[in-house]
Formats: sequence, structure tokens, C-alpha cells
Amino acid sequence: MTPLKALWNHLTATQVAPPLWLVVLSGFAALAVVAYPISWHYSRGLITIAHEGGHALVAVLTRRKLRGIRLHSDTSGVTLTRGRPTGPGMVATAAAGYVAPSLIGLGAAWLVADGRITLLLWAVLALLTCMLLMIRNVFGAVSLLVVGGAVFALSWFAPPDVQSAGAYAAAWFLLLGGVRPILELQAKRRVGHAPDSDADQLARLTHVPGTLWVLLFLLVSTASLVYGGYLLASRWLPM
Repeated sequence: MTPLKALWNHLTATQVAPPLWLVVLSGFAALAVVAYPISWHYSRGLITIAHEGGHALVAVLTRRKLRGIRLHSDTSGVTLTRGRPTGPGMVATAAAGYVAPSLIGLGAAWLVADGRITLLLWAVLALLTCMLLMIRNVFGAVSLLVVGGAVFALSWFAPPDVQSAGAYAAAWFLLLGGVRPILELQAKRRVGHAPDSDADQLARLTHVPGTLWVLLFLLVSTASLVYGGYLLASRWLPM
């Protein structure tokens, strides 16, 4: 067997599903992290990484020039692109951020439900590496290195049951954590504290009210949460 084929077999190998109690416990743990203000303050940066990664990925796919990504200690971030200031590419890039964590969580739930834990962990490492190449500030680089190091340690050193627990918790966290920033966004917009948010930029680009964009973000994230939760629990649901 060639090294490349051996690596592919390793990445695509399936793992035995963990017990139901572990899936439920990981979901409640993720919910507690998202719901509790202090833990959310420290973990929200992970959602920001997914948010800015979504902007960056769609910018590349729509052939906009990606100039760089910045992640800040207050859990905010910015993705800088160059290209036409209007048009479908700009709209898609602006719209990608708030739905990215939920959609990534949905993809993670699909892989986890199929037992592809190793593939998920290495896919995350690949995405973090691509983002690291475009980071333009020290805090952002350190953040990605820390997260990437943790994912690598989980994939390389942890036993299979620990990997499964981590993967389920991560999927739940992305699905649940993708909803809260959207609710926070609308709360800020209601009092005029986010005039340049993604929703308001989209409103200026499309002449569709920003509130409708927020509603669209919320619909996508909620649908991802419902279907992702179903996938994560599908092995134990009656057919």
C-alpha cells in the first residue's frame, strides 16, 4: 500500500459511534458554554474564526482578491477583499459571515454522524492553515495556532472515544453558537450600535432592509441547528 493511499484510508476510516449519553452530554455542555455569559465571552472567538473564514472562502470562490484577515481580542474580526464594490460577488461575500458557523457546524454534524471523525479533524486543520496564511495581525495568528494545535493534538494523540467526544462537542458548539451572534446583532441594530454590520452593508448593496437579512441569517442558522441536531442523534432515533 502506497503512503498516499494509506493516508487516505486513515482519513476516511469510520469510528464507532459513542454512547447516546455522551452525545447528549456534549450537547448540553455546548449549550452551557454558549448560554453562560463568561464562557461565551471566551469561546466566542471560535465563532469569529468561522465567521471570517466564511467571508474569506466565498470571496475566493467569487474571484474577489483576498487581501487579509484580522482577528481581534474583543472577538471581532474583519476580512479585507478587493474587487467590484457592488455585484453578486460582493453580496455573497458579505452574506457569508453570519451563516458560516452554522453551515460549518452542519457539515461537521454530517461527518460526525457518518463516523468520519478523523476526516473532520484534518479538514478543520486544513482550513485553519489556509486562514493562517492570510492573517495580518499577531493576535489572529496566535489564535489560529492555539486552535490548530489543540485540534492537531486531539487528532494525533487522543484515543478514539475522546476524539468522538470532542468532535460531537465541536459540532454542537458551532450549531448553537451560530445562532447567538445573530440575535446579538439585531439587538445592537435596534439601538443603533451596528450601523456598518454585515446586514446593513447588504441593505446598502441590495436595497433589501437589513432586518430581512438578519431574518435570513437566523432562518439559515436555525434550520442548520435543527437538521444538524437530527444528524447527531440520528443513530439512536427510531426509523
